[in-house]
Parts: sequence; structure tokens; C-alpha cells
Amino acid sequence: MADFRIWSDDFPANGFMPKAQEMNDKSFGVSGDGENVSPALQWDAPPADTQSLALTVYDPDAPTGSGFWHWVVVNIPVDARSLPRNAGKADGSLLPAGALQFRNDYGTVGFGGAAPTRGDKPHRFIFRVHALKVATLPLTADTTNAVARYMTHLNEIDSATYTGLYELK
Repeated sequence: MADFRIWSDDFPANGFMPKAQEMNDKSFGVSGDGENVSPALQWDAPPADTQSLALTVYDPDAPTGSGFWHWVVVNIPVDARSLPRNAGKADGSLLPAGALQFRNDYGTVGFGGAAPTRGDKPHRFIFRVHALKVATLPLTADTTNAVARYMTHLNEIDSATYTGLYELK
């Protein structure tokens, strides 16, 4: 039996993400000028009793005391095995039918790109796909990402992670 896993062809495991994944909105006080595009992601071998999937992207190195959530998506159909590049755009048009994304810690809907403090050490960006024991989580677009993450963890069977690095020089 294969192990549950996630990967991206856009950057190597534990390697640096390309500028495409860098934030590009100066209104947040960050100095990034990237494309703010979520990477293409693939996964396989979720547990047999999985009924739906969720995805989170977290920077534990952000200087907030609690890290920074860059993307939270739930209600990904169980038979989905990938998300295309830029699936995290605000309108959600590249997400599978029924998937729901929330406001990230920037306060915007969808994927919020990497923007570590210039000169800080490389930050880790942890992409985690969660196998859930329920077909859908009873959430709405107005739900906070904290509640969405709580419901995800409450219903999680297993998860797989893939880490990328980023720094602003």
C-alpha cells in the first residue's frame, strides 16, 4: 500500500519556491513583488476511508507568535488528486467544484504569497493535505480560517506535508 503524500513540480521538497509564489500586494506592508500564484500541487494514496480533503499552507516562522496562514481550502472532493497552478486565486474558479477557500491571514480570500521580512532567514511554508472522515465540512465563505482549521483537524484521518522555503534578500 502506498503512503499518503503531496508534492509539487514547481519546487523541490525543502527547496526554495520560485518568485511566482511571492506576495505582490504592497498594502500589507511587505516588500514582495512576485506573482502571488499558488503552486501546482499533486497528492496520492489518501486512506481508503477518506471522504473529502482539505489543504492548508502555513508559515511557522512568521514573527507573529503563532505563525501565518497563507491558504485554507476545504471540501475538496475525495477523488481529486491535484490543484493546478493558481488554484488559489480569489474567485476560486480553478478549484474543484464544491471546494471552499477562506480569508488567509492577510485578510484576503485564497492564496496569499510568501513575504518574509526582508533579510530574515528563509521561512518554511508547509503545504498540508488533510484526509477527512466527512464528505463536507458545514462551513460558509464567512467562516474564519481558524474555525475551518479547527473543523479540519477535528475530522482528520491522516495528513501529508510538503515544505517549501522562501526569503526576501
